Amino acid sequence: MNTALWIVAGLLATAYFFGGGGKVVMNKEKIFAAGASAHWVEDFRPGTVKAIGVLEVLGAVGLVLPPLLGIAPVLAPLAAVGLALIMVGAAITRLRRREFRLMALDLVYLALNCFVAWGRFVAEPFPG
Repeated sequence: MNTALWIVAGLLATAYFFGGGGKVVMNKEKIFAAGASAHWVEDFRPGTVKAIGVLEVLGAVGLVLPPLLGIAPVLAPLAAVGLALIMVGAAITRLRRREFRLMALDLVYLALNCFVAWGRFVAEPFPG
């Protein structure tokens, strides 16, 4: 179980780090031009898009860095909960925009974050 949790957390961290990083460094128009999956940015101000990106990057770092360093490893499942909340917001945005196929991917990310949170809080918590 511990190995599965590390793999999922690592994959999530990679996805959120690069996805969130893109939101931080690119402007809203460039994100919109990236494709139909990024048209949600129309519904938000540029500062909000940047804030979402920063939260995703922080969540990505929080998933793996605290347990790797052995400093406050409880931050890893808390980061998973925070990212799960971001995905709830993403799914609601997709639902409101009637982007049901894209919403399915958001729900997969939500489920994976919930798995990591449950796994690290209940099944295989970090010591300390």
